[in-house]
Amino acid sequence: MKAQDFMSYKNWVVAGDVLNSTKYAFKILNSLKEAGYNVEGVNPKYGGEEAYKSLKEVPYEIDVIDLCIHPSKGINIVKEGKEVGVKYVLIQPGAESEEIINYCKENGIVAVEGCALVELSKIQ
Repeated sequence: MKAQDFMSYKNWVVAGDVLNSTKYAFKILNSLKEAGYNVEGVNPKYGGEEAYKSLKEVPYEIDVIDLCIHPSKGINIVKEGKEVGVKYVLIQPGAESEEIINYCKENGIVAVEGCALVELSKIQ
């Protein structure tokens, strides 16, 4: 499976600093929204009205997690993703780690390194 294949799924979560307009997580979240995806932001540090603090708070079944977060925090997002039944994780550059990749392999989660912005540009 390639990053492009994830674009056929409509229910996404972007995990990272989704409230900071200078960060890629913010840009990815808004680009997915503009492209018609059902997407919310998760920021474990700053949940609230504009972002959820955990995946368990997201009110729909999540198809894809887009990890835009430091790997030390990303592993916890991926573990929570397994708990809520997420099957796909797109790992942005800089969010990857052997621990995350291995956890996904061991737990039946399809993890691909790639960039949602690049993949969106290919389909628009």
